[in-house]
Amino acid sequence: MRTVDLIYFNAGGGHRASAIALEASIRAQGLPWRVRLVNLTQVLDPRDVFRKATGFAPEDLYNGRLARGWTLGLAQELRLLQGMIRVGHRSITRALRRHWLATQPDMVVSLIPNFNRALYESLDAALPGRPFVTIPTDFADYPPNFWIERAQAQHFICGTPRLLEQARVAGYPEHLIHATSGMIIGADFYRAAALDRQAERSRLGLDPQRLTGMVLFGGQGSSVMQTIARQLPDTQLILACGHNQALAQRLRRMNSSAPRVVVGFTQQIQHYMQLSDFMIGKPGPGSISEAVQQRLPVIVVRNSWTMPQERYNTQWVRENNAGLVLPGFRHLDQAVIEMAARLEEFRASIAQQRNQAVFEIPEILAGILKAHQAQRALQRAPSSSLRATVAYH
Repeated sequence: MRTVDLIYFNAGGGHRASAIALEASIRAQGLPWRVRLVNLTQVLDPRDVFRKATGFAPEDLYNGRLARGWTLGLAQELRLLQGMIRVGHRSITRALRRHWLATQPDMVVSLIPNFNRALYESLDAALPGRPFVTIPTDFADYPPNFWIERAQAQHFICGTPRLLEQARVAGYPEHLIHATSGMIIGADFYRAAALDRQAERSRLGLDPQRLTGMVLFGGQGSSVMQTIARQLPDTQLILACGHNQALAQRLRRMNSSAPRVVVGFTQQIQHYMQLSDFMIGKPGPGSISEAVQQRLPVIVVRNSWTMPQERYNTQWVRENNAGLVLPGFRHLDQAVIEMAARLEEFRASIAQQRNQAVFEIPEILAGILKAHQAQRALQRAPSSSLRATVAYH
């Protein structure tokens, strides 16, 4: 049985969600693999030294900023982080090499940015020739050294034409670049549940006939949701706050003339999307892809507060006529009016999207493993033939 490691961390939540969705798809397709979800943070800090010294995990810094909406300046901080990773490259690579030697994966699949050089070099040093695959969970790379590292004998699985082109520009040959029809999202988003929208809206205290927007800013929520709620007192909203309980409490205390539902952390995002007509949120690749799969046009913002790796996503929204891109939330009420007027236009555009990535990737990975096994067999063949010849004579 082959062992496949899926590498993730908890910064933002999308990397872990993609790993879980992919593992479930591999299992559902019955591939004879042992799939392991590997948290990179635990590999690099197995004794939890950082948390014990500071009282919080490294990802908590990033996730806390998302929850507070403190995203200004993240482009500069990203370059600082990348510089720190380069400084610590040797120690990171040593730790990973020890891990690969101890765990012996047959293939490693990275669903995280920034660490792909260390992941590749450590695997190649510990287990030469084992396939290494990177699956970007963003619509585009943010070069340099984010998703796509140069001069590595590795595979890329790309969910957008932009990623494909970036891999080619980085010098990767076609046989190492694999296209999918979109980004990884959970299989639940493909299951059309039988739902009486009017009855369910009524049960939640919403007006069954009223235009309804879903406000979603990832698993950590964002304080900007309060600004959105104040801007739209007359718009019926479902506000999903994720793990941000303080935000949920503040939103529940706010007055509005239109009905509202405030939701904390839930596994039923698809259900609430089915009750909505459009989505307002940050231009995250996961939330946009989930919304499009549920045929929800989006309203997103691109400005200096937008995270650098998510800026291209707003261009994708425009190019695919999937919704509206605003410079800020100041005139959000006018954007909702425009959304209502163009709702059918946007729905027709996003209906053209046929994202099946989570079902396509297991087959791609199987092909990579098969090619690797064939290559190894070919490399062994001459010596085997020589031994057979010697034995015959």
